[in-house]
Amino acid sequence: MDEHLPRLPYGIGDYTRIRELNMTYMDKTQFIPVLEGAGQYLFFLRPRRSGKSLMISMLSCYYDRRNSDRFEQLFSRTWIGANPTPEKNAYMVLAFNFSEVEPDPDLVRDSFESYTQTIILDFVTRYPETFDETFVAELKEIKRASNRLSSLFVYCRTNRLKLYVLIDEYDNFTNTILTSHGKQHYHDITHGTGFFRAFFNVLKGGTSLQDSGLSRLFITGVSPVTMDDVTSGFNIGTQVSLYPDLQAVVGFTTEEVRALLQSYAVPQTLKMSPDQVMNLIEEWYGGYRFTRNADDSVFNPGMVLFFIQSVIAFAGMPDQLTDQNVRVDYGKLRHLLLADRKLNGNFKILKTIMEQGDISEPIVTGFPIEELTNPTNFVSLLYYFGLITHSGRFRANPILTVPNHTIAGMIWGQLRDAYRDTDVFSIDLRSIRRDLEEMGWSGNWKPFFEHLGEAVKEYTSIRDYMQGEKVIQGFLLAYLNTAGYFITRGETELNKGFCDIFLEPFTAGYKDIGYGYLIELKYIKRGELTAGRLETEVAEARSQLAQYRRDPKLNKIGDSIRWIAPVLVFHGWEMVFYDT
Repeated sequence: MDEHLPRLPYGIGDYTRIRELNMTYMDKTQFIPVLEGAGQYLFFLRPRRSGKSLMISMLSCYYDRRNSDRFEQLFSRTWIGANPTPEKNAYMVLAFNFSEVEPDPDLVRDSFESYTQTIILDFVTRYPETFDETFVAELKEIKRASNRLSSLFVYCRTNRLKLYVLIDEYDNFTNTILTSHGKQHYHDITHGTGFFRAFFNVLKGGTSLQDSGLSRLFITGVSPVTMDDVTSGFNIGTQVSLYPDLQAVVGFTTEEVRALLQSYAVPQTLKMSPDQVMNLIEEWYGGYRFTRNADDSVFNPGMVLFFIQSVIAFAGMPDQLTDQNVRVDYGKLRHLLLADRKLNGNFKILKTIMEQGDISEPIVTGFPIEELTNPTNFVSLLYYFGLITHSGRFRANPILTVPNHTIAGMIWGQLRDAYRDTDVFSIDLRSIRRDLEEMGWSGNWKPFFEHLGEAVKEYTSIRDYMQGEKVIQGFLLAYLNTAGYFITRGETELNKGFCDIFLEPFTAGYKDIGYGYLIELKYIKRGELTAGRLETEVAEARSQLAQYRRDPKLNKIGDSIRWIAPVLVFHGWEMVFYDT
């Protein structure tokens, strides 16, 4: 890589730092007029590591009146630099990032009060010409964050000051408390006299009163759950997350990803064509459509930057294509799948999505935590988390699918963890990975299925979850996804048919992997197994596999790849036939 190229801003959400260090920045300033036109008080949701913090930082730099003499330095060569709006550098900016609040239930209130006090006092000292010493001294004596914020709003209203409040990661610590410590701790801070509810009551009052001292408000988060709880009905402002014009306000577009790959010579480093690399990036990090009318999908910027930085560091394909930080972000999801150490309805919904490949439900804009067990609400939560995304429409509702291989792998992992945590099913994943390695490099595929079958015999409770071909298919995919040697897909179109399980060897990551798999699955209900029925099912499966193997796209995956086409026949939960 050219050592003079700008540094990549992986993990950096500080716009000023990026500009001052001349780091790569994908210009999103053209969305500023769109946001201004959407309303004064806005609420915007996107998954973790999608670029929200950088957007908040950019807005802070643009609107802060203290930056008027630095406008050229901060916004030269950007769209807004050439097309500023009348509100440029027109506000005092008060910015919070609630990811800095300690999520331990025993410490969270003190942490929140301390953090907000620090931010508000820092805010007034940054505008010494505006806030007199008497007011600052009085502000220091106020103990509660909600009262301190209310006093600030009154002062701004009395003195006709224009205040822009930015809140990033508004639900970060509440989500952690909910998933790690339970509903009661969450309820204590978001309902009744809870301190977080009191804070948002002040914000809510600021958005509903004329000349309240709060001129503009922009809040980002991951889900609408906490907002609905702290405002009793989600009425603090305009929810703009689903606006078509804001599809790409965070995230990278196809054109932006292509430009990045070219600038950092990624195709040359990987010895792949630009189209091959783009296909890889799309498979692993793309596919997000946050509005049903989006013309193009966007890519997760954190994932893309992680990949490019890893390619540079390894001077080739990295060993890991999934950023460990992303795994941590979604790691607590499984707590929403359990109730009293039993798998709940949310688990069934997520499992069904993975087995069927999609789900059709409306996207709701807000709901309280008590209604999370409502299937539509849980599906909407998965959408806001970035685990499913728009892929079409069926009648009145959107069709929602998993966006990419990274997310699919994490969901399969969550399902495996849920089985294990409830003692429904557990298996030595190290042994499974060795079996998968044998499949990829030796073509020895039977031990994997034998190993899984023996474990099912041991854990009898899993059998209640294994009724029907789709369910068996989903169960197998969950464990075939344990290692990254294959890109695993269900119902893959091959030569005008649909292969039940397609294991595409991940040749971009493992150049010497030698085998891929086309697996046809047949299911016979309990009590319906006969020798004739079994023979018929096997013959039909072999005929289908012969058709799939003639698909020319198999040769494009790799000339040296040898394709194995097993037939699996299940009688209920038992595998009664497995051979090619």
